[in-house]
Amino acid sequence: MTCWQGKRYWLVGASEGLGAALAQKLSAAGAEVIVSARNADRLDALVATLPGRARAVPVDVRDDASVARAAGAAGEIDGMVYLAGVYWPMPSTEWTADEVTAMADVNFTGAVRVLGHVVPAMVARDAGHIVLTGSLSGFRGLPGAIGYTASKAGVMNLAESMRADLWRTGVRVQLANPGFIRTRLTDKNDFHMPFIMSPEAAAREMFELMCDDSAFQRHFPRLFSYLFRLSRFLPDWLYYRLFA
Repeated sequence: MTCWQGKRYWLVGASEGLGAALAQKLSAAGAEVIVSARNADRLDALVATLPGRARAVPVDVRDDASVARAAGAAGEIDGMVYLAGVYWPMPSTEWTADEVTAMADVNFTGAVRVLGHVVPAMVARDAGHIVLTGSLSGFRGLPGAIGYTASKAGVMNLAESMRADLWRTGVRVQLANPGFIRTRLTDKNDFHMPFIMSPEAAAREMFELMCDDSAFQRHFPRLFSYLFRLSRFLPDWLYYRLFA
């Protein structure tokens, strides 16, 4: 079980939604929380509500220089949680290049940019905690989700590779794969979203994962996750007949 007292955690993508709810959980548990996102006003408003030590460090994860400055401002950290993400529902027949590129750049490449400043220091100390946010949608390609599912699949694969490299070290890697969470991103969807969770409920699942020293990943909501996890075992002809 993780002890949070005196630990410093950097949450990237924490101005609202799941990130803000997780910041509340970690702060209440005793961790010092550094919250980052592009919107400085939202970050300041969040910091004012947190019960423990907290500060805001604005960052644009699409920009190398911005990430470098934010990492320097965050300083030495015990853990980093990557939650930044953008989303537009989009089929291949309506490809919008700028939005697809943004999803790839924020959801996946942004994580790589941040990790480039975090992982080497943790490896050198042989201590640290990295949590990446994937998605149930990343298990297999889905219709109407160009950009988003591919970027999340990349994050999930990245976490698995890092786990393989680091599991015998003092650097702990974890992966959270949520389903639908009620945020301004899912507000863009015009279809029924089964088992949709509040940010607070999703943050509780993620916090429980982070408290479990022996667990690598958690998929939630659990019942809904089986649909996506089991889809990997379907033959192509059946999968595309059901999902395409």
